[in-house]
Amino acid sequence: MRYFNGQYGFMADINVTPLVDVMLVLLIIFMITAPMFSYGPRVDLPETTSKPAPIEVEPLIITINNKSQIFLDRYQVPIKGLSKKLKPIIAAHPKRNVLLQADKKVAYGYVIKVIDEIRLSGIKNLGLVTKPLKKK
Repeated sequence: MRYFNGQYGFMADINVTPLVDVMLVLLIIFMITAPMFSYGPRVDLPETTSKPAPIEVEPLIITINNKSQIFLDRYQVPIKGLSKKLKPIIAAHPKRNVLLQADKKVAYGYVIKVIDEIRLSGIKNLGLVTKPLKKK
């Protein structure tokens, strides 16, 4: 908006109100959508008293849900194709951490079969994901 002032001529004001409105709308959108970007399906993890290990590089997460379906990050993979999918990923990033999270309702034998398939792909160090034990 321009004002005429006899002494100084025209003045130009910058109106920041539309900018603030847009930024607030974007903030609200990001606050709502941020929780949707979690990796893999949600699983009910077993509880333990162990402390979390430090992780330097973003890990590759393998998930087994309560229906015994296997997910590589967000993508479902059959158990027979798991080692074939992991080999090129590990070859490209040999120092990447690999974590396995399994729902506590999944049979122990099935988890061992999945670990076996992971080992066939050449992964030596495999971490297991748990949640901390709730203190009462």
